[in-house]
Amino acid sequence: MPELARPGTVLAYELKTLVARHPRLALPIQRLRRRGEVLGPDTEIVIESFPRCASSFAVAAFRLAQEPRASRIAHHTHAPAQVIAAVRRGVPALVLIREPEEAVLSHVIYTPGLSPAASLRGYVRFHEPLLPYREGFVVGLFEEVVSDVGAVIRRVNARFGTDFRPFEHRPEHLARIDREIEEDYRSRARSEAEPERTVPLPTEARRRLKERLRAAYRAAPERLRRRAEAAYEALREEAARGG
Repeated sequence: MPELARPGTVLAYELKTLVARHPRLALPIQRLRRRGEVLGPDTEIVIESFPRCASSFAVAAFRLAQEPRASRIAHHTHAPAQVIAAVRRGVPALVLIREPEEAVLSHVIYTPGLSPAASLRGYVRFHEPLLPYREGFVVGLFEEVVSDVGAVIRRVNARFGTDFRPFEHRPEHLARIDREIEEDYRSRARSEAEPERTVPLPTEARRRLKERLRAAYRAAPERLRRRAEAAYEALREEAARGG
């Protein structure tokens, strides 16, 4: 069964997501925590998202497509500050978005002790601060990223005048990425059971967990759910315009 929310976990997450919109605070903290790769002077591209929105796949696919050249990617801080800083510096940025309910449920499964309502607040805190900057980055829909991230990379090139090689969705490329992602998560797991919850690849067990959590998500305040949906729709429309 899904784990009950733990006050300490929720409080730590609330504080992190409140700070995450401020580049001068969030990015130095991320460097100290060594979570993800933080924007630096040699960064070629920023790829960011709320957790569980295909960022592991997108980063791995981008890297593979640029081989044998090593790519300098800032990613996996899950902080809007990283995107805001990239836009201000003129660094190409790609923001991946996923429909709120699916993203939040996946996030809660990944993070024991986090409630759907807390994750939903984090979703709002990630996406709303990006809206004033939406003309400065490219938006990739979750469904598009997992089916044709090459098209998303081509949009990045068109927007920023870059010449990144688009990823080719070949079976051997997809198999390699799945293997690398699973190996990475298993290498960082603290128990044998943890990868079943954390590896960002679909499983039947995770699907069943999601279904059991849906009622808790839908019990979150309606105003909060509407804010999340509105932010998602605003960014989805940006993607539809080619941004």
